[in-house]
Amino acid sequence: MSGLLKSSIGRKVAMALSGLFLVVFLTQHFVINSTAVLAPDLFNSWSHFMGSNGLVQYGLQPILILGVIFHFIMGFVLEIQNRKARPVGYANYKGSANATWASRNMIISGAVILAFLGLHFYDFWFPEMIHKYVESHPEDPTRYYAETVHKFENPVRVVLYVISFILLAVHLWHGFASTFQSVGFNNKYSVALSKFAKVWAIAIPVGFIFIAVYLHLNQIPH
Repeated sequence: MSGLLKSSIGRKVAMALSGLFLVVFLTQHFVINSTAVLAPDLFNSWSHFMGSNGLVQYGLQPILILGVIFHFIMGFVLEIQNRKARPVGYANYKGSANATWASRNMIISGAVILAFLGLHFYDFWFPEMIHKYVESHPEDPTRYYAETVHKFENPVRVVLYVISFILLAVHLWHGFASTFQSVGFNNKYSVALSKFAKVWAIAIPVGFIFIAVYLHLNQIPH
């Protein structure tokens, strides 16, 4: 693994594979969150399972956190590598004439998404850890929907989420589609997969935006 990460191609492949792993998680996360709009009782049930299942808590959750850290570290490493590889002054670089805004600013959109993840952890993960392990409340499988709705009561927080999801869409628009190229997937299905990736890159963030706005507009009494 260390030998693989020493090469430029190896780092790009590792970056792509970690990105695909996070795409799978993001899809699963969206499916669960969508039930907050469609079926609150099901949302409570799935949230309780995810929050109490030992395999999820002590197996998959640490892997996910490590995957996020690895992906962002590799992103910064590749950005530094690309900057060093450019000619001095980059005299012939003409912005959008050479590449799309999304591809030129992956590090910016990625940094904003990382900041958003910090907010998301502050809103949900840390309170959950305190609820279960510090305050030691008894299990309540029905609490998750109401707690989630109340998190979106503040319009400022909703706006921050919306901005973050817009930048997530920009990040995914280039990142997801280019993943297949990075891993060497080039056959008759490549064009179709690239189109699917771009549709997915818009649909999932828009879906998250809808959920946030919907919960903000459908508050329930505390």
